[in-house]
Amino acid sequence: MIKYNFLIKILDQIRKEGWSNYSKKYAKNETDNEKINQARARAFIHLYFKVSFGLTSFEEREHFITDGSYDGGIDGYYIHSESKTIFFIQSKFRTTRENFETKEIELEEILVMDINRILEGEDQDEQGNEYNGKIKQLQREISQVEDIARYKYHVVLLANLTIDLTPSKMRYLTGGYPMDIIDHKKCYDKLVFPVITGTYFNATDLNINIDLSNKNAGSKISYKVQTKNGDCEITVLFVPTLEIARILSKYKNSILKYNPRSYLEFEGQIVNNAIRETIMHETTNEFALFNNGITMLSDDTDINEKVGQKNRAQLVVKNPQIINGGQTAFTLSKILEENINKDYEQIFSGKEVLLKVITLLENGDSTESKTQKKLQLIDDVSTATNQQTAVITADRYSNEIYHVKLQKIIFNNYGILYERKRGEFADGISQGYLSPNTILERNLFFRILFASEGKINKAAERKLFQEHDLSGDIHSDNKKLDDFYFSFLCFQKIQEGNPNINRKDRNIYGQIYLMTKIYKPDNIESYKEAIDSKFEDFKTEWNKFVEETSSQSKRYNKVYIDKETNLPRSTFNVGKWYRSLDFEKDLMKYFK
Repeated sequence: MIKYNFLIKILDQIRKEGWSNYSKKYAKNETDNEKINQARARAFIHLYFKVSFGLTSFEEREHFITDGSYDGGIDGYYIHSESKTIFFIQSKFRTTRENFETKEIELEEILVMDINRILEGEDQDEQGNEYNGKIKQLQREISQVEDIARYKYHVVLLANLTIDLTPSKMRYLTGGYPMDIIDHKKCYDKLVFPVITGTYFNATDLNINIDLSNKNAGSKISYKVQTKNGDCEITVLFVPTLEIARILSKYKNSILKYNPRSYLEFEGQIVNNAIRETIMHETTNEFALFNNGITMLSDDTDINEKVGQKNRAQLVVKNPQIINGGQTAFTLSKILEENINKDYEQIFSGKEVLLKVITLLENGDSTESKTQKKLQLIDDVSTATNQQTAVITADRYSNEIYHVKLQKIIFNNYGILYERKRGEFADGISQGYLSPNTILERNLFFRILFASEGKINKAAERKLFQEHDLSGDIHSDNKKLDDFYFSFLCFQKIQEGNPNINRKDRNIYGQIYLMTKIYKPDNIESYKEAIDSKFEDFKTEWNKFVEETSSQSKRYNKVYIDKETNLPRSTFNVGKWYRSLDFEKDLMKYFK
């Protein structure tokens, strides 16, 4: 299990963000494990703020952390104006994987939260200790909320608590307030996975500022369109490239959920370089001419040209999703992030990009029906319009519910990052949360899955993700998934001695199938040990199989002329045998 390792990497990257201004709190240049763990515990609260409220700035998150002496049992807080809720956070970070996943918080630790005393304006706890400055800051900020009577209070517990408590008993523990529990499973699912995929903060209402100074015909063109998937309104306008850069820099893959691909930082290099060249080295607006633009889906779209500023307007879109032009938006965001400490406004000045917003109008459909029509529309638009970096057929399968569900199960059960959508882990790689070799490419997943079932020939086929029959449901088949996981570990073991392994080599898939059938133990925690201890014995047995087959078989012989005797001789062509359909039959026959 490597999910805990992902968490640690994320926390350490968050610590690094704080080294410039809070080097002591976040253990810069420290070798003392206790101080490093204390810093990680503080970074753990940062992680919750980042994912739950979209607080991307370290300084902004640090403002709401109260953890320290005389904190009244409150480690952090957040005043959420949209939901009219004030959140109080208590966190118990554990410094080993075993403790993080098994050790529970004591009920007495929850009872120490002095929420009521703090909200009542008391400046000391019941023992007479004065609350720290951050708690007084909390009191001050709550007192300055104008419509505080409309706010409710909520407790968030970042810890394991499996005791079955009724809502009334939970309220008793917290002083009368509802409580959400983020245990280790929810932490991996709701905090860690969204961060490494860049999907941790969703845009609801998105505001885009528009420059009207050079738009003689107004800010936009809008018209209604009838389609087989319902009525739509299309709004077409030019928007500043800086606005698009800011949007993707903040929301990342969250705004590309319906896009058949995520970031294509490397495969789309030619397109990326062309975009970068035009933005960085042109002072005029050639970008508006050269780029095909961005297509965005919205549940509701409004433009206000009366915003109190000359030559300015504002576009507001609800639940936006970029379904075409994600590559353009991604590259713009990278240019912004690379130049954030420079004169980035000058770089983007005067450069605009065409934005087409498709708004699905209400047709009285059910939520499920509307979602299906939205997905079909996305597929149609992607097929018709995506020309800059072609959407391959396999990309269009990436958002199938089958693969979304499978990805979550594989991560939750085994800590494996199944890449169903190309580029979806690019943000996690660029942020240092994970390395490329921790990602399981989608075709390789199916190769290993089929190999674990003994379908060696199937495992060696091309484009398995594209051609996979989605009718078979493996989501609830624990044995099949456990077999896959053991086979995956076998594949990694074989790859250790052969990093340039041919992923279409039946020889490899035959080996991992046999190792799975022979050595897989019942206890998943023993998988790695079983592979390491039996690997050399297995190689001996495998080599024996190859030697006996080659000596007895008269097929796949390669005839050549012996240079010394000038006579024809033959030798068994192992490579040709591996590539043949007979290889699987011979394998099954020999090992039975």
